Amino acid sequence: MTSETHSNDELRTRIEERAKGLSGGRSGGVRLQDGIVTVALDVSGLDAPVREDLSAQLRDGLLLLPEVTDVRVAMTAQRKARTIIAVGSGKGGVGKSTLATNIAIALSRLGRKVGMVDADIYGPSQPRLLGREDTRPEAQGDKLVPVMSPHGIPFLSMGQLAKPGQAIAWRGPMAGRALEQLTDAHWGDVDLLIVDLPPGTGDIQLSMLQKFKPAGAVIVSTPQDLALIDAARAITLFRDAGVPVIGMVENMAGYACPHCGEVSDPFGNGGAESEAAALDMPFLGRVPLDRSIRLGSDAGVPPVAQGGSLAEPFTAIAARIDGWITSQSAGG
Repeated sequence: MTSETHSNDELRTRIEERAKGLSGGRSGGVRLQDGIVTVALDVSGLDAPVREDLSAQLRDGLLLLPEVTDVRVAMTAQRKARTIIAVGSGKGGVGKSTLATNIAIALSRLGRKVGMVDADIYGPSQPRLLGREDTRPEAQGDKLVPVMSPHGIPFLSMGQLAKPGQAIAWRGPMAGRALEQLTDAHWGDVDLLIVDLPPGTGDIQLSMLQKFKPAGAVIVSTPQDLALIDAARAITLFRDAGVPVIGMVENMAGYACPHCGEVSDPFGNGGAESEAAALDMPFLGRVPLDRSIRLGSDAGVPPVAQGGSLAEPFTAIAARIDGWITSQSAGG
């Protein structure tokens, strides 16, 4: 070994040690040639401002070495594995989006790092439900940065990108690309994505199953026979694609008169629970038909964000979903 080679090896070792100190152990792959240092910086799990600050700190710190004339930082990131839970229904108008919003907030309060994808491309509801109709997402490179809701849930929706009242009349391929843009975004440390699917079994569902296969699905239905017929079709779609159905939720189940307290069942009672039993799947719970749920949702303050008795059915359902996710992670 020549003295020049030995000197270069010593210098590279010094640079590596300094780089690790400056980056908190996130640097590696140091190369030195003609005074130019190339170093890899692992920025997995860091938000964009923190990445840039750390890169600048690393570059400036290495340039203090007299032997270094330039520093080139290559930022790398491991693709974070995220659990995707799809919330679907066979028929529209059964309260699927409201349920998705509330279980997302409830799961976040159980300690999950939750994000929301509003995959209902043609009828997006999440900007209203999450109280962020006035905020458009920004882009970093070729990916969107989710908007943070007042309830601690970052989310993306076509409702943030389209003009108010604009009809989104897209064919399947365009809608599929929109879904990809919303899902493959800068989610940061989010480890659980709740995907609010459109009703039915169409192009969006197929694109989701092909490109971002969910770990599990939750099916929402009212107790009404007409809704249950279509819910069964949605269940069949997921099962045929090899996606486990976590269970079924019965929404709009029972209406308590605010004056006399008498409970009536305008959409029937127990239909979803019976259907779940017939299809050999768990029944996750029921949510009542209540005017306060509608008022809070329209105001961008969902029941779980308010707390109290109206939040209880949603938090109970979220706890069952949380338990299912935990059991799957443990190999159960």
